[in-house]
Amino acid sequence: MIAVRTYPVGMSSAIPLNVGIARSAGAGNAVAEGGKRVLLAEPRGYCAGVDRAVETVEKALEKHGAPIYVRKEIVHNRHVVETLRDRGVVFVDETDQVPEGAVVVFSAHGVAPTVHATAAARNLHTIDATCPLVTKVHQEAKRFARDDYDILLIGHEGHEEVEGTAGEAPDHVQLVDGPDAVDKVSVRDESKVIWLSQTTLSVDETMETVQRLRERFPALQDPPSDDICYATQNRQVAVKAMAPECDLVIVVGSRNSSNSVRLVEVALGAGAKAAYLVDFAREVDPAWLDGVRTIGITSGASVPEILVRGVLDMLAEHGYGDVQPVTTANETLVFALPRELRDARR
Repeated sequence: MIAVRTYPVGMSSAIPLNVGIARSAGAGNAVAEGGKRVLLAEPRGYCAGVDRAVETVEKALEKHGAPIYVRKEIVHNRHVVETLRDRGVVFVDETDQVPEGAVVVFSAHGVAPTVHATAAARNLHTIDATCPLVTKVHQEAKRFARDDYDILLIGHEGHEEVEGTAGEAPDHVQLVDGPDAVDKVSVRDESKVIWLSQTTLSVDETMETVQRLRERFPALQDPPSDDICYATQNRQVAVKAMAPECDLVIVVGSRNSSNSVRLVEVALGAGAKAAYLVDFAREVDPAWLDGVRTIGITSGASVPEILVRGVLDMLAEHGYGDVQPVTTANETLVFALPRELRDARR
């Protein structure tokens, strides 16, 4: 569907580092100056769902004018949120903070049916920017609830996506927040249990939780299709491919971005000697670079490329001018805008 070149999750640590690496022009000077280099993960940054969500808000501004209201952050990235706020977007926690009759956009993470209901009660003009892959999980939750399954939702408590999915079938869904939470799970009928997951989790952590669940409930069923989104998997595979060669991995992303936080964990688990999460180049501590020859760079799925370029420029000033792409997949997927905005698509 998306990846022209891709590798199965779990095999990435065995991928030789020269797979997909192209040395940049003019790299010889940096090598001569001490062998400093940057491995730049590809794919990285915006996924199709984030691109759709951000463009949805931009097109809503063009069509309706400011202010446009957005429930929660449209995507979990400080730069994106601050930029849209400067253009007249008002971010709110709940729909009761939106003036009656105004335009409100639901974020990429999805919302529960109760949120749609409260918005309708206030006569709000709603535009749903939920990622289609999240919508797929919502549909699965509704389907298995209709069939009276116990649904074990693997995810992080308080995350907006989890709240939206659980809200589709609150009487059937139990949250399982990691392997250590498995012992607290109880079900009505062990022959009718299925697991679903938050789309932005670490693949390895999710499968560890699934394994623990299956030890308790041998008849546990898998979802009809993989819930971990293609972008999350691809970014983790790219990090796993380069991490064993890295003295340091810098992940560009915000701290409330689940998939960005997971990339730091994946980098450390795959062999990077150190890994840090930063929103902006100015947050990179020069002390991190002491004695470092190889730095890996990647970014979460809600991060615009301009922020990565800022980090690369900062590192170049410290002698890391040799940038070598590490490509493990090519992504071509594009999601259509919400119906009411499709005529406005660029």
